[in-house]
Amino acid sequence: MPRRSRKPARPAACPCGSGETYTACCGRFHSGAAKAPSAEALMRSRYSAFAVGDEAYLLRTWHPGTRPERLDLAADDRTWTGLDILEATGGTPLHTTGTVRFRANYTDADGPGSQTEHSTFERLGADWLYVDALAFE
Repeated sequence: MPRRSRKPARPAACPCGSGETYTACCGRFHSGAAKAPSAEALMRSRYSAFAVGDEAYLLRTWHPGTRPERLDLAADDRTWTGLDILEATGGTPLHTTGTVRFRANYTDADGPGSQTEHSTFERLGADWLYVDALAFE
């Protein structure tokens, strides 16, 4: 796979598809200026982190029980092109767990594609964390 030499440029519009600017949306979570208030917001911000190459944010928001030691997004030749939220359960400030089923669209050397995932999240204190993906139904 081709390697990227640097992170993609920060986009003007947020990659998560909220319609907001990156700075006003997921960028504030990536910078640490705010915390994702829900499982869905965390999932959107993690998608955006993949899109902008923010490995530190992905690791910081991964549950310590399932977090890998490191990531290498530069080895991934995918360009993330869109996000579709298919379903969200729980994951609000009133919950300690939640799930989000989504489709992440991309292009790579083989052309356009998508990845569907049903992710689980857990709130530890004030922080929502990605735990893992449920088996496909």
